[in-house]
Amino acid sequence: MSRRLNCTVSKVSGNLWPIHQPSLAAKELPPKDQLLYRFARVVCRLILLFFRRWNVSGKENFPSTGGLVVVSNHVSYWDPVVIGSALDRQVYFMAKEELFKIPLLGPLITRLGAFPVQRRGFNRQSIRQALNLLRSQRIVGIFPEGTRRHTNNPLPPHEGAVALALKAKVPILPIALTGTRGIKSRVCVKIGQPLNVSGLAENKVKEGEYQKLSKKIMGEIEKLINE
Repeated sequence: MSRRLNCTVSKVSGNLWPIHQPSLAAKELPPKDQLLYRFARVVCRLILLFFRRWNVSGKENFPSTGGLVVVSNHVSYWDPVVIGSALDRQVYFMAKEELFKIPLLGPLITRLGAFPVQRRGFNRQSIRQALNLLRSQRIVGIFPEGTRRHTNNPLPPHEGAVALALKAKVPILPIALTGTRGIKSRVCVKIGQPLNVSGLAENKVKEGEYQKLSKKIMGEIEKLINE
């Protein structure tokens, strides 16, 4: 995704407060695909429990209702699977468009609710779909780093997650993942406290504020990783 979503969002001034957003219709997955998502989540949870000895902490921080942008560090192709397994609500992931061109994988992740985003250029359709999901009280998953990191050092964050949360007036939930790379490490998921942005004025955003907020969010994720 580009450094900033191609929609007008604003600059912050003031504190971060709890959020209440209006409902707006978004296309639901067919019942059979909702069933597929729940079935896949159960299977993946069992695999993670018995083969990767996974641990999920911070579940009390996870909102049970309302629109939400979930953000996480990105170290493995398995990260979306782990996040989707850890959360009790469905996550609609924004994924690079190249994945949807892969036979079998593309149709599968589409049925599981993922939707494509171009990592460069204009993303009108992806932005509209993400905003409709958020305003319909659903969860959109984004990896702010934009690609997998290959070291322990975080990559510079893109601004899309912040822009979406500001535009839709929903909280951002930071999640830290460790152990997802490889096949032997213990997988740990740490769910942080939601960061609310309803106090940010959409028509007063200054240049550089998106990046400042994006770095703050990555900082929260790094804190969780190091706890």
